[in-house]
Parts: sequence; C-alpha cells; structure tokens
Amino acid sequence: MQRYLVSFMVFCLLIGCGNQEETPKTDTGKKTAAKKTDPRAKKLQQEALSLFGVLPDKMPGSENDTPELVALGEKLYHDKRLSENDTKSCNSCHRIDNNLAGVDNLPTSPGTEGKNGDRNSPTVYNAGFHISQFWDGRAKDLKEQAKGPVLNPVEMAMPSEEAVIEKFSKLEEYKEPFKKAFPKEEKPLTYDNMAHAIAAFERTLITRDRFDDFQKGDLTALSKDELTGLTKFIKVGCATCHKGPLMGGDSYNKTGLLNPYENTTDMGRFNETKKEEDKFLFKVPSMRNVALTAPYFHDGASATLEEAVKKIAYMQLNKKLNPIDTKYIVKFLNTLSGKNLVAGPKPESEETSKKSR
Repeated sequence: MQRYLVSFMVFCLLIGCGNQEETPKTDTGKKTAAKKTDPRAKKLQQEALSLFGVLPDKMPGSENDTPELVALGEKLYHDKRLSENDTKSCNSCHRIDNNLAGVDNLPTSPGTEGKNGDRNSPTVYNAGFHISQFWDGRAKDLKEQAKGPVLNPVEMAMPSEEAVIEKFSKLEEYKEPFKKAFPKEEKPLTYDNMAHAIAAFERTLITRDRFDDFQKGDLTALSKDELTGLTKFIKVGCATCHKGPLMGGDSYNKTGLLNPYENTTDMGRFNETKKEEDKFLFKVPSMRNVALTAPYFHDGASATLEEAVKKIAYMQLNKKLNPIDTKYIVKFLNTLSGKNLVAGPKPESEETSKKSR
C-alpha cells in the first residue's frame, strides 16, 4: 500500500511542474473534429489582418494574360535551350518541378559552365507581388527580370537577344505557340515577347497556406504553438519589416542595420544606384514559403531557418533571441509554406557542417 502511495505522490509532483513555458512540441497543426479554438485566436487574427492583410487572388498584370500566353511561358520556363549550351533553364535555379518551392536550395546557383553566381536565387512563387525583382531591385517587374539571366555570362550565357531569336526561330515547335500567344503581331517571335510570356506564366505561381486560412476566418488553422510563434513574431519586431500580405517583398532595408552583417563585399542596391545611402540595402525577403527555401540571406550563408531568425533579430533589432523563442517563431513561419509544396535537398553547407561535427 505504501508503495502505491509513494508512486501517486511522485505522479502528482510531476503534474505540478507543468506551469513553466515549455519548448514547442512537434505538432502538425492539422485540425481534428474535437479541436477547440484557442482563446487568443480571434484577437490575434484581427491584429494579423491589420498588420499583413490578405494575399490577393491574382497578380498585377494577369488580367490581360491569355491561356495561350501562359502555356507558351510555361514551355519557355522549362526549356534549357534558352541557355548557350542547352544545360540551364529558368527552372534550373527556380525549381517548381516535383512540388519544389521555386528555388534550388543552394547558397548560390551554378551557371552553364559550373561557375556560381554571387547571390542566392529567391523563390519564383509570389514574385509578381514584390515591389521589384532581384535582391537589389534592379528589375522593375517579372518581364524585365526574365530578360536578365538569359544574357548573363555566368548564368545562361546567351551572347545576345539576336542570338536567342535566331536559335528559337529554327525550332518548329515554337512557331504555332507564338502565333497563338501573340495573334495580332506579324512577327511574334521576339525577345521581348519571350520575356512577356515567361512573366505571364510566373504570374500564375501563387501559393496558399494555413496562415491564409487563419486570416480568412479559420481560427483553428494554427496550433497553440504556432499562435505563440505568431505572437512572438509580432512582439519581437519582425513585422516591422516583414509586413504586408507577403510579409516582406515591399521595401528595402539595410542588412546589418544595428549590428553588422559579416559579408561586406556585396553592397546591394549601391551597385546599381551608386548612392551612398543605398549601401548594403537589399529587398526585404518575403516570409511566404521561407521554411522551404533554405539557405538564407542574399549570399545563402545561413543554412537553417533557426540560424537565420536569430541572426536577423540581432542584426536588425539588436535582440538576442533565446532558443525557445526562436523555435516558436520558426513554428509559425512553417505555417507560411504553400500547400503541397515541399523542401528540396538540404543545402550543401548544412550537410558539410554536420559531417564536420
């Protein structure tokens, strides 16, 4: 009898230790029939709506895109013949095949000759909602962006616009699609039209996630831990820059605002504008799909989302996040992953670091 009494007392003591804030548990956030609405959910949803709004149903400019134009753009997006040696397509660096999240999950991407560029390839998903394209904003829209990599000597390395058109004018399979996409033009196969078509296809690449469900009224869409993560995301100050429906993508900010970033070689927008105030300014990345698009920052230097969250909080807000707060914020950021999208292979830097431990 005494043995059972002691066991019962130990059990009660263990139960009584559960009042402290715990490390987030593994939970999928999936709804069940018995799932109850968290008391914080309604107030948090209203605050989130005021801070972020709702992602629009369509991208700017898509109202004039025809099915024929989009189909042509999709074909071109995946065509490696847009590169000098037929080895690279748009999809090579911004992968959407196999439900990937619009990136190649590499720190920087290799070009036609295997030489890497100097910046991380951002996701193509939702890109048409951004204020501009590229990390430094040098392209005003998707069409202008689509023209760049094809002629970049490190990326796809085609020697000129004329060389691209000469090459594709010999491909019988493109004659009819260009005519259908641009029916009013006597000579539809132009470099400008190629970029136009690719942009039209990219305007269809919009993701929807569980946070969207939450914003639209499903108060059970986020788990207890994820709601805590959203609360911390707001209170820590992340939403100062990561605002709007994309939680980013709508402004520029200095990387290393309060504490310096270790990479001082790449000066961001300054390389384009030559304005002193633009040194180290980069477009604020969107948090949509961020859990699927490692590695992070413009140089791909941070292999994990946990590392990136801690680093950005210190650099931009001068706050040193503890491991528990970091895990909660990462929990929330995972709710921003597009439904059915998956992460690609782990970045080489992460694998290498694990082997060296």
